[in-house]
Amino acid sequence: MHQNDQVDLSAGLVCPLPISEYERILLAHGGGGTLSHQLLQKMFFPQFDNELLRTEHDGAVWEMNGVKLAFSTDSYVVKPIFFPGGDIGELAVYGTVNDLAVCGAQPLYLSAGFIIEEGCLMEDLWRIIQSMKKAAEQSGVKIVTGDTKVVDRGKGDKIYINTSGVGVVYKGVEISSRRIQSGDKIILNGKIAEHGIAILSAREEFDFKTSVKSDTAPLNGLIKEVLQVCPDIHMMRDPTRGGISSAMNEIAAKAQKGIRLDEKQIPIDQEIKAICEILGLDPLYIANEGKVLLFVPPTEVSKVLQIMHRHPYGKEAVVIGEVVDEHPGRVVMKTLIGSNRVVDMISGEQLPRIC
Repeated sequence: MHQNDQVDLSAGLVCPLPISEYERILLAHGGGGTLSHQLLQKMFFPQFDNELLRTEHDGAVWEMNGVKLAFSTDSYVVKPIFFPGGDIGELAVYGTVNDLAVCGAQPLYLSAGFIIEEGCLMEDLWRIIQSMKKAAEQSGVKIVTGDTKVVDRGKGDKIYINTSGVGVVYKGVEISSRRIQSGDKIILNGKIAEHGIAILSAREEFDFKTSVKSDTAPLNGLIKEVLQVCPDIHMMRDPTRGGISSAMNEIAAKAQKGIRLDEKQIPIDQEIKAICEILGLDPLYIANEGKVLLFVPPTEVSKVLQIMHRHPYGKEAVVIGEVVDEHPGRVVMKTLIGSNRVVDMISGEQLPRIC
């Protein structure tokens, strides 16, 4: 090799940008639907690939020194930061608590990172901090570390919050899409679409003359009681962004099992149903923040429902569907008129920035 020869040291080290029909990020890329899924599958997962990330669950689960741990993180950019039934502070705490809980873990410790826009009212920040304190106490977790950054006025939207959490998985519990079996019943703990409609009503100032509030709530207590009587729960998921539809499609695709829902059994408040009809929204795609989907062996359903009905966050629990051998990887719903409807993952964005 001559000294004048040039060597491209970067050759082979930089991967080409994955092919995409979008040159720029859209709000829909953060909505939990098809575009979110494509972004993860094309860009993030291949580059960060490892055995823990590959499970594509709400958190990573691994064993260390004989103890099974769970770790999860989430960021909250909800607009408005105060809404009927909650605020961004308690949403950030409950969201990560629930992500750990659906991994089969007891949440223990959280971190909290704040990105605050210059000009944010001190009164609002204090209100959020107090809300997070109360939410952590109610959830039985401690906020043990964190970070605070301030950005220029106009470069943020009042406040964004990131929470990460660590918990210990209950002994004998293994929550995984790999464990889903045909015949498993799918249980939902209550009415859907409450959070998304509450956010929409507050953001757009619609005068619906309704009392709809967000369902944001900590589910770790309910889930703990269920796992104590039935540690053999196969899979759990909290249907937040993208609603029931996205959660079900992700699970069906990962498990390569078919899912059959029964529209008649899916609980929804009549006010919310009417609002969705007026606005042309599908409640299956609207976010929830206090709901959990459980995939339960058929022999354990009665026992699980009995326990759930005793808990404040499970009083309205009901079986909404089952796992089937037909149409693997797809979700099909029996409609109110008796026909079958394919429930795809949403392709666009019904309600941006709802969590």
